[in-house]
Amino acid sequence: MVNIKKKRRNPSITTSSMSDIGFLLLIFIMLISLMNQRYEEKINYSESTILERTQADTNFEIWVQKNGIISADGEVLDAIGLERVLVEAITENPSVRIHVIADKDTPYKYVNSVVGILQSLQHRVVSFVVRERA
Repeated sequence: MVNIKKKRRNPSITTSSMSDIGFLLLIFIMLISLMNQRYEEKINYSESTILERTQADTNFEIWVQKNGIISADGEVLDAIGLERVLVEAITENPSVRIHVIADKDTPYKYVNSVVGILQSLQHRVVSFVVRERA
């Protein structure tokens, strides 16, 4: 009988692919976090006791600051620009819900100018965003 001694290898795990997987996960997480960012203005919300909740993914938000600056999608707009952006949003999705978000100290004339544009477009799915009164 011939004794053949086989050398035993210790089991090893290749870790070269682990860095690739980690890098791909990092890219995926970064892309997802960028998709969920939402444009917001710093305002003091008006308060109300009666609220209706809406779906946030189908809303188009118009921000009205107390100094009268109107913005939508992070872009400062005048009346003509706001009408153009609204027409694009309504054309893309006719059932889009328009959210008017105004500072509680905003003079009514600024909010009324936005409402006037919505009336001229005859868009009736409009909400005024408020904070729930405690």
